[in-house]
Amino acid sequence: MSTIKEIKVPDIGDFSDVEVIEILVKPGDSLKAEDPVMTLESDKATMDVPCPEDGQVAELLVKVGDRVSEGMSILQLLATGASQSTSTEVVEAPVSSPSTSSADQALALAQEVSASVEVIVPDIGDFQNVEIIEIFVKPGDAVNVEDPLITLESDKATMEVPSSNAGTIEAVLVKVGDSVSAGTAVVRLSTLGGVATALSVPASSNPKVGQEDSAPTTAQTEPTNSIVEPGKIDEAAFRKAHASPSVRKFARELGVDLSKLSGSGRKNRITKEDVQSYVKQAVTKAESGDISTPAASGSGIPAMPEVDFSKFGEIETQDLPRIKKISGKNLHRVWLNIPAVTHHDEVDITNLENFRKELKDEAAKQGVRITLLAFIMKALAANLKQFPTFNSSLTPEGERLILKKYFHIGVAVDTPNGLVVPVIRDVDQKSVYDLARDLGEMSVKARDGKLKSQDMQGGSMTISSLGGIGGTAFTPLVNAPEVAILGLTRSRMQPVWNGNEFIPRLMQPVDVSYDHRVIDGAEAARFVVSLGKYLTDIRRVLL
Repeated sequence: MSTIKEIKVPDIGDFSDVEVIEILVKPGDSLKAEDPVMTLESDKATMDVPCPEDGQVAELLVKVGDRVSEGMSILQLLATGASQSTSTEVVEAPVSSPSTSSADQALALAQEVSASVEVIVPDIGDFQNVEIIEIFVKPGDAVNVEDPLITLESDKATMEVPSSNAGTIEAVLVKVGDSVSAGTAVVRLSTLGGVATALSVPASSNPKVGQEDSAPTTAQTEPTNSIVEPGKIDEAAFRKAHASPSVRKFARELGVDLSKLSGSGRKNRITKEDVQSYVKQAVTKAESGDISTPAASGSGIPAMPEVDFSKFGEIETQDLPRIKKISGKNLHRVWLNIPAVTHHDEVDITNLENFRKELKDEAAKQGVRITLLAFIMKALAANLKQFPTFNSSLTPEGERLILKKYFHIGVAVDTPNGLVVPVIRDVDQKSVYDLARDLGEMSVKARDGKLKSQDMQGGSMTISSLGGIGGTAFTPLVNAPEVAILGLTRSRMQPVWNGNEFIPRLMQPVDVSYDHRVIDGAEAARFVVSLGKYLTDIRRVLL
């Protein structure tokens, strides 16, 4: 029995009845996974529908001007490697039709060579309708378990969605700008690999769309201030450029030929920033007059002037790591929105350090490297119980305070790509050995880039420790939506007056930054003094 596949419109978010503005294939065309089949345009976005796998177009089921929605069949494909999934449907080819008899004989050789699964957004806490800001994969890419697929950004956090299986991407079911929640399917993944016979099917004798309908049409009129002359864009090369539909639309609006750009994103993906940089360079070269740089969007703050540093000497330009690009936006938002104050103090940890050294050998027998940070986490959790305001978050409108009954401590970890903050959960219920073990595991995952989105959510308060590097004090930024952060620098032996004489004591500098809308200076001072008591005599944690 012969089989062909019906390719359907994948998940296109909340859009429905979207107009087909361009058809990029015709019956008989050979396609590879990721090749665009047609372009859809709503009142908010333009998007390409990719072919989920290799094959040959047997019949087109729509035409330019038609309106389609998720799940609607758009073409029939004779697949090189037939794989059954949610976005393709295997249908029987009519054996009684003389025009398809030769295809039936060839299709009888086809066999399914892969099993498909849909990777969904995992539990992302209380977040709903979170925007996709970056997609790392495309159809045909091979991924391993926990490889990042997409990046989500809410108004409070940025998180990656990892792959739950190893395999090959068949189709990406979402696009940049979509909003997703827990359970939303983001990609379709082939978990088994194989090779099938390449098949050929004659074009249907009665196609629903004629060749004149499948000829590519211009999606938009090129703007007057085009970077290239209208009509000069190489459409074939433009379609093959590795860029998302939103970037394609942005490039068309500016008249930029994507085939002339090299991407700076993952796997050389062209980003919106690449298009903007290209336009800026083109304008500079044109020397078309004095163009004022607009102020930063919505802030009213004048933008920094652009300086040509190459005229002073040799320079090298490097892209910021992706983590720093993402965290930079969050830090800027925190800086503009939170009136933060930092309280500085010193704590005597001589007895605590002696106790840690006593436990060192015992901890080593359990395969644990015990550090001061594990004790500080226990002390901080105990102190948060005494000062519940520090274990809270403001509602977005700033009118109510949410008090948390759990004690999850975030720990800032320095990685080659930037700072990340994994969260250790239920610190108040764990032993120092348990915390030391959790810290070691989380640090390894952070440096290897294996942290999941849920590993970095739900913190009560964050600790940023520079003790292994140095310093005497600093001002850590509050890790919103938390309301306070504890900073630590290097401890040092100092002479301390005990009433009779100066004695050497190990002193630990502490820096607590706090949101002044929630916490006032007196409360912050009391919090630090109380924390100092726990660290000076760790036995108080048991009380």
